[in-house]
This record gives sequence, C-alpha cells and structure tokens, in this order.
Amino acid sequence: MQVIADLQLHSKYSRAVSPNMVLPEICAWTKRKGMGLVATGDWTHPLWMREIKGYLEELGNGLLKLKNANPDDPLFLLATEVSCIYSQGGKGRRVHTLIWVPTIASADRINKEMTRRGCNLMSDGRPIIGLTSIQVAQLVLSIEPKALIIPAHAWTPWFSV
Repeated sequence: MQVIADLQLHSKYSRAVSPNMVLPEICAWTKRKGMGLVATGDWTHPLWMREIKGYLEELGNGLLKLKNANPDDPLFLLATEVSCIYSQGGKGRRVHTLIWVPTIASADRINKEMTRRGCNLMSDGRPIIGLTSIQVAQLVLSIEPKALIIPAHAWTPWFSV
C-alpha cells in the first residue's frame, strides 16, 4: 500500500506560519496535493490542542479524521515539535525533537507533565523547553510507550546522522 504523507508541519500558533494553517484548510490542501495522511502539528500548544479536539475525531487506530469528513479526505496523525535548549558537557545544545503519539489522551498527559516541569507551552507552536533530549524521550515514553520520537533537522552541510 502506498501512502503519500506530510508528517511534520506547524499550526498558525508557530512563528512565521500563516494564520490560514487551520485544520479544515490543512485537510483541503492535503487532499488537493494527493496526500492521504498529514500531521496535525503543534499539539503541545493548548489553543491548537483545543482546535484538534474540536475539529478531529479519533478512529481508534492512532489516526484521526475531520468530523463529518468525506470518505476520501486525508487522515491526521498527532505530531508536534519541541525545541530543546540546554547545556550538556559544557556546551549549549539546541535540538528540535519531533514527537508522534497515537491518542489525544496521551498528548494531554504529556502536555500536563511538560507544564509541571516548567515548560511554557503557550509560548509558541514549537515551544522552547529547558529539557534535554533524553529527558523529553523519557518523559514521553513513560507516558506513551507507542510514541515515536526523532531529532528534527538531523542533516547539515557539515554533519548528518
């Protein structure tokens, strides 16, 4: 089975992103481009999570769809990105981390724990948090073992993973 997907994007709550990046528009453009799967982006942002809950419904298999969707509308996958800025080994580290989870409930629990640990999730769709990459992975996987976590932007002209 072939799946054409965009697995990482940002909502209107991220810096330098169009205010038109709302779920119905994301769905329409995803469909127009021939994709069947698209990331929600930014579920760490409380206002965007409220929109996710208002516009989407879970299918019980880790995917979501627009409420009252047409059968050929694309499906959504809960995805977000956090910017981890911290010191380690005497050096400043800046690592963007992508996180996908299968349920809104697990995203809510992760958001609650990040907030408890001092992360300001209202600051941006891709919030800057003071947790290390390891702390983020431990936090997320302790709440949702089925989560997928990967570093973003893992290639530069000078270095790649």
